[in-house]
Amino acid sequence: MATAKDVIINDLQYIVDQGIDSFEKMANKSLLVTGGAGFIGYYLVQSILHWNQINPAKTIKLTIYDNLMRGVPDWLAQLDAQGGLQLVKHDISNPLPEDMEAFDFILHGATIASPLYYRKFPIETMDANVRGVRSLLEKCRVQKEEGHPVEGFLFFSSSEIYGDPLAEHIPTPETYWGNVSCTGPRACYDESKRYGETLCINFAQQYKLPIKIVRPFNNYGPGLKITDKRVLPDFARNMFDNHDMVMYSDGSATRTFCYIADAVVGYFKVLVHGTPGEAYNIGAGSPEISVYELAQMVAKIGRDSYSYSGEIVRKINQDAMYLTDSPNRRCPDISKAQKDLQYQPGISLADGLQRTLIWYLENRNVEEE
Repeated sequence: MATAKDVIINDLQYIVDQGIDSFEKMANKSLLVTGGAGFIGYYLVQSILHWNQINPAKTIKLTIYDNLMRGVPDWLAQLDAQGGLQLVKHDISNPLPEDMEAFDFILHGATIASPLYYRKFPIETMDANVRGVRSLLEKCRVQKEEGHPVEGFLFFSSSEIYGDPLAEHIPTPETYWGNVSCTGPRACYDESKRYGETLCINFAQQYKLPIKIVRPFNNYGPGLKITDKRVLPDFARNMFDNHDMVMYSDGSATRTFCYIADAVVGYFKVLVHGTPGEAYNIGAGSPEISVYELAQMVAKIGRDSYSYSGEIVRKINQDAMYLTDSPNRRCPDISKAQKDLQYQPGISLADGLQRTLIWYLENRNVEEE
């Protein structure tokens, strides 16, 4: 059986191969990734360092800002020790460092994205998505005035800005305005992302800056901690513990799931080649499957490869607000990214789940947070 290292190496090469046009544009330039210690940062950061390793004459100078509220993850500590990147502990909700250098490209992904955690830290979540992006946009404006204009800025928004789309708006295009509660338990995340987008659009228009927006749809894969409390890590933990696979719903809600390597290719494409002042859905257009069907897929892999013997069961979550405002369906229309950026996810759900579970097998012994 392949190892987690095999999966990562193959994925990083896939990202570089599929995103070669983006990496070439960033070659010999500087890149800032905020929130680089998180799930999406796991492959964003490592793919840049992989590019640098195989293209020593075209290296990308990489800097990471992160508040490290959960500590420095082992993978990042190892990379930091090896050199090749600059890791700065900084809470993006606070004013930017006075000695902050000018960057050619900026990816702003610093936020809390897991529903369990952003409901625990709603103010911090809003601050990262509003104060954080506002400070960085102002940095872009000043850089332009000082003669070092940023070449690309990407704000990580979310598919959550669509709320619970009406049936006639699925698959959901970027033009859909959303069906979102501004007072519900998920509003701290949803509404701050929507406002962050509004800031980006207006800075792009008023100051003629290359600000782009990406709306991720249900990413999964290596880097997403098994303690994250999202559905796939929970299923994986149940499976490896040989416990029943627990759904805290009737399992009928549907999603499309995009493997992280495909998603990261899309993010770099939007950063480098996207149209300023516009948003792009990045995810998998199909298959749209139910949570129950996802559990069945994980259970089958578990039975075939990991001696899993548990069942799929339904339970009521002790958190009475657990399902409040959770979308019934989530499926993106990715035709804009396909047409404008030649974005095309290439890793099937079955293949992505296999890779993810190989990674979880070696990365499942982490402390509960």
